[in-house]
Amino acid sequence: MINIKKPHELEAMRVSAKKTATILHKVASKVAPGVTTKELDDYAAELAREQNGSCAFYGYHGFSGHICSSINEEVVHGVPGKRIIREGDIVSIDFGLVFEGFVGDTATTVAAGEIDPEWKRLLKVTQASLHAGISMAVEGNRLSDISNAVQKVAESEGFSVVRDFVGHGIGRELHEDPQIPNYGPAGRGPVLKAGMTFAIEPMINLGVHKTEMLKDGWTVVTKDRLPSAHFEHTIAVGKKEPEILTIPDVA
Repeated sequence: MINIKKPHELEAMRVSAKKTATILHKVASKVAPGVTTKELDDYAAELAREQNGSCAFYGYHGFSGHICSSINEEVVHGVPGKRIIREGDIVSIDFGLVFEGFVGDTATTVAAGEIDPEWKRLLKVTQASLHAGISMAVEGNRLSDISNAVQKVAESEGFSVVRDFVGHGIGRELHEDPQIPNYGPAGRGPVLKAGMTFAIEPMINLGVHKTEMLKDGWTVVTKDRLPSAHFEHTIAVGKKEPEILTIPDVA
């Protein structure tokens, strides 16, 4: 069942999501050659404590990080540790925060120094595919209209869409109904209603869409080891237009 948030719940989600986005923005700004993923993780934990929130991923099914940090061919769920970020890397950071009973979830992929032009295009197109999907989160549309919009943008630019991992509903729990694939035909699935809240998160690959899991049981990589990008927003379905909730509070 897809939960429809009441006005006071939506307001609470706006607060939590803004805090989530602000923390992600600050952590992402620290990405640079020579920085370790553990340093990013520690910084996220510190910022969450300052906001009187808790990191949604920490301890989730045994996950040891406060963020997911995925570099280059790593698609999602990279575990922070001793790995040093190098010039030319792309770093995907996924972060979730629980604040006063509601969860925000957001992700971005950033460059460490100067990167390959095709990798730069991958980041731009992945972000564009996210916003195409978000644009369909309007009352009266079907759930798969979001999925189809993401796929069209990504594949029209020659990239591939990860099938194995999807977006999801969000609210009092990190993962609520429904699952939201980033591919598929339009016009299918539940009819969208204002007050539904989703985490839309395309994962787009430079090469093939296939992925595999590393031996750590968490880190997902592309089958061909070509790079992948990941962008995510927590959003609310609107009557006339969607509302992006994970907008950082920055000057």
